[in-house]
Amino acid sequence: MTKSQERNLIVGLDIGTSKVVAIIGEVLPDGAISIAGLGSQPSRGMDKGGVNDLDSVSRSIKNAIGQAEMMADCQVDSVFLSISGRHVDSQNEKGMVSIDDDEVTQDDVDHAIHTARSVKIPTERRILHVLPQEFTIDEQEGIRSPVGISGMRMEVDVHIVTCSNDWAKNIIKCVERCGIQVEDLVFSALASADSVLTQDEKDLGACLVDIGGGTTDIAVYTNGALRHCAVIPVAGNQVTSDIAKIFRTPLSYAEQIKVQYASARSALVSQEESIDVHSVGGRPSRTMSRHTLAEVVEPRYQEIFELVQEELRASGFEEQVAAGVVLTGGTSAIEGAVEVAEECFGMPVRVAVPHEPKGLKEYVSEPSFATSVGLLYFGAERIRDREIERHTKHGVTSMLDRIQGWFKGEF
Repeated sequence: MTKSQERNLIVGLDIGTSKVVAIIGEVLPDGAISIAGLGSQPSRGMDKGGVNDLDSVSRSIKNAIGQAEMMADCQVDSVFLSISGRHVDSQNEKGMVSIDDDEVTQDDVDHAIHTARSVKIPTERRILHVLPQEFTIDEQEGIRSPVGISGMRMEVDVHIVTCSNDWAKNIIKCVERCGIQVEDLVFSALASADSVLTQDEKDLGACLVDIGGGTTDIAVYTNGALRHCAVIPVAGNQVTSDIAKIFRTPLSYAEQIKVQYASARSALVSQEESIDVHSVGGRPSRTMSRHTLAEVVEPRYQEIFELVQEELRASGFEEQVAAGVVLTGGTSAIEGAVEVAEECFGMPVRVAVPHEPKGLKEYVSEPSFATSVGLLYFGAERIRDREIERHTKHGVTSMLDRIQGWFKGEF
């Protein structure tokens, strides 16, 4: 069994409230990602993105990683880890620098971004991402790639995503207990956006809504950049709970009913369709109407979409998402979700699955794998950036060595 580093592999680990997904991707010579292994296990010890039982979460992680390792025939030693929860927050900030050599260099860009991220963040919070939106050089606005442009002063607008430091430490601790290092923490909605949104949607303006088991993650893009993100602690588990209480059936069976028979729009379901419902305490099963099930589920989906609309409206970007709303996540894959969402938002809505992976792509072509596949894309980009930085530093070091050699008479 080879180590993941030896085969140029990237590992994404998505620890959700309902399931833990470990996905292994191989970076091909052309830069594409091929799915090499996948592990999925029920999540234990998580609630709305937070850890409430370290041992249970660690066991779920170990089982999912082991399953993925067996499929990919490799040994995982590090992962890109997703994080979500109501503790995640974001803000837009500005940074400004003077341009030293009449034209912008990469050092100027890095300095401007560093200035923007220097805003005071409470000690109990951790910065997850600092994402450039656009640059302004002197009076020229809306610049996406400023390197090489002449000017005297440059400003940068950035989007800063932060999380609770304690929540982050707890979820990292669960991974490290399995003997695995965390390469980077990634906000779940950002990873999902990388795997399901097209560049046209990001440019035109789109609202990503990732509905998982415990949380609904939101990411708003306009003009190609992330402008707003948020987490709503209402999602698929509330739907399951409603079914369990009203139909008086165990939670495990309520989840099965939701996945197999539920509809978010009761008008789409015939009054005559029926389903068998298990009872609790050894009581005999009952026959219930599928239309009644839809009447239970529909109000909860309406609530989720109304909460998202409130968040979108409060962000100030509601009128700028011309491409509409993109739904993903396991809870979005239900009959009638698009119809209910379009009625609520008054704009186009689609359900998205991860795009463009190669290899075992049939295993991940579902909305529930949007975050885990997105972690591979994020990881590949981060590794490319590190390689560029390493080669740049190596080039500078080599030149300094040569100059020192000249003075020593070695050349």
